[in-house]
Formats: sequence, C-alpha cells, structure tokens
Amino acid sequence: MAVISSAAVISSASLFRPIRKYPTLPDLVISATSIRCLSSLSQPMDDRQQPESKKRVVVCGGGIIGVCTAYFLAKKGAAVTLVEKSSVACAASGKAGGFLALDWCDGGPVESLARASFNLHRSLSEELNGPNSYGYRPLTTLSITVTESGPSSPSGSKSSGDSTIPSWVDGATRGPRTIGTTQTTAQVHPQLFTRTLLNTAVEKYGVEVVIGKLEQLRVEEGRVGSVVLEGGRVIESDSVVLSLGPWTGKFEMLASMFRVSGLKAHSIVLEPKDPGAITLHALFLSFHPQGGKAMDPEVYPRPTGEVYICGMSAEEEVPDDPEQIVGNPASIAMLKRVGKSVSSHLREGEARVKAEQACFLPCTDDGVPIIGEVPGMKGCYVATGHSCWGIL
Repeated sequence: MAVISSAAVISSASLFRPIRKYPTLPDLVISATSIRCLSSLSQPMDDRQQPESKKRVVVCGGGIIGVCTAYFLAKKGAAVTLVEKSSVACAASGKAGGFLALDWCDGGPVESLARASFNLHRSLSEELNGPNSYGYRPLTTLSITVTESGPSSPSGSKSSGDSTIPSWVDGATRGPRTIGTTQTTAQVHPQLFTRTLLNTAVEKYGVEVVIGKLEQLRVEEGRVGSVVLEGGRVIESDSVVLSLGPWTGKFEMLASMFRVSGLKAHSIVLEPKDPGAITLHALFLSFHPQGGKAMDPEVYPRPTGEVYICGMSAEEEVPDDPEQIVGNPASIAMLKRVGKSVSSHLREGEARVKAEQACFLPCTDDGVPIIGEVPGMKGCYVATGHSCWGIL
C-alpha cells in the first residue's frame, strides 16, 4: 500500500487520447502542459465491484464542482461522501457572480462543455425550481463604456441618450452593445445554487457531508482505496474526486503534475433602496476612472434585490484557510466608485453595502480546466482550474 500526501512522479505518456465533444464523467479531459487526455466511457469507476454493488465515492471539496459531482453521482446510484474543509460554498462558489453564457467559449477547447453546461442549468432549474430556490433567470447582457464623473458632476443624467441603456444606468455612458440575450445568457445566485443542489443530494440521494481536511490518499496496487482526514479518520472508497479549486496546489501529489494558481477577485454586494428600479441587465463595463487606467468590472443585478459588482483581480498566494481571505481595501473602494459611476441607485446613501469580499479563482497556465483520472492512479479523479467559468 502507498500513502500519497507528498510529491509523486507518475508517467502519463501512454494515457493520452483525443478529446470528443460533450465530455461526461468519466469521459473527461486532462490538461497538463498543453496535453489532453480522455478516459474510456466503457471503463467503470471500479471494475473490482460487482454491478449490483453501490460504488463508494469520496468527493473532496464543497464548492460548485464538488457539489455538482456529488449530486450527479449520487443520483446515478453511487454512495457518495462529500468532504469539505470549512463550509459548503465558503469560497468562490459563494462569492462569484453566477453568470452563465451559452456561446462565450465558442472557438475554444471548452466550447462543447460550456454549451452542454448552459443547457444543463436550464433543465436543473426546471427540476429544482431554480427561479424560486436559487434565482435562476435568463437576462440581457450589455457592454457599456462608463467614465467616472468628477465630484462636481452630479450623477443621474446619462450622457448617451441611447435607448439600449436601461433607465437605472444613469452615469456617463457611451457605446452600448447587446452581447447576450435571454436565449444566450442567464444567472444564478451561486451560493444558493450550490446549497440547494447539496441539500437535494443529501435529502433525496443520501449524500453524506463530512467537515474535515483531506490529509492523505491511500493507494493499493495503483488504485485508490481510501482517504485519510486530519485527525486520523479513514473513509474507504472505490473512487475519489479531488475538486479542490485553488487549493489544488496545496496537495503535493497534484502540484507535482500541473500548476493551478489562484486569481484573487474582489466583489461587493449592494442593496439599493429601490430594487424595483433595477432591470434584468448584466453589465460588462469598460470603466475609465479619474486619473487611472481603464478596467473591466462587471455588474449583476440579482432577483434578491441586490446588485453584485466584481473586478480588481490579481494573482496572489492562496491562504490555507478560506476563512482568512479578505479583500484589499483599495480594490473594494474602487468597486464602490464603479457602482456610483454606473447608477445613482448604487451610490452611498441610496444603497447599503451588504458585503465586501474576495475569493480565489482556480486558474491553469493554458486556461483549460483540468478534469479527469490521474495518470497511474486508478479511481482517482481531479476536477479543477475552471477559472471564471466555475459556476457555468
């Protein structure tokens, strides 16, 4: 038996095959130094078990990728244990924008995955009453240039006069373009979505949730057999899925195979006094602050009456504890300036700041998610590196 908790050298040269469209577990894509790999659809997750036995799967990571993996595996009949270090959706899956796009990944390696996922969100919404349970809704998406007004220039009078711009967007704007329609863009409240999915998985399909830190994988004859948590608890398994997000690099076995870095993204959540004035328009901005370089923040009204604003990203070292992540004050202040410049409804006094936050997006060097069975270790799968498209 081998215990895997530190760097491991695994030969992968013989395990790479071409990618087909619409990958589904375990028809998966591995990305490592620009190589792609596919597991065979006909290969069971554990060929030692009899067909009638329930396969035991441990999913490590309580973000959106781990929770979705647990949900669908349990729905298919697996006995799933979800292990989360802190709390479910405590990091990017609880602090993201929740924006969904059908065709924005077209022309790239994840085109078919993005399109399949967008359609799956629609069907999941029908299954789980998404509009009421987690704010699923189609929406129109606009690209707008916004210039920050000086202190002597009152907001409340948009300069463009273009009818494309919603009435609540009353700052100094120009060049509006529709870049997404209700057929091609949508949104969810990411924390509510993640928790709704997990609650359903627990109540309907018997998923067990364990709060604990993954410490080791135990491997026998090249096949994963169990996971060991900090404190010594052992959970026997036929397969393990490591959906560790930006913490993938903290697990040395994976860090020795590929690099997943953390992109720290900031966001604020505002509660306008008049939420009814805010229409269903997601805004992708070219924002020109006074005395600074242009930047690309995003604004998402939510059906909860809140308005989410994000941007100000930089690569930083990911802390061990997700609860230790705090926003940079200067970045938070800039996002408040964005809100005030976009709309008089979002300026101080007209909107309450409900949250000031930051999270880390898991990014790969080539921008492609790392999804698939770990070469040389049967039954051990990894799913990470989804960057800004994790909720999609």
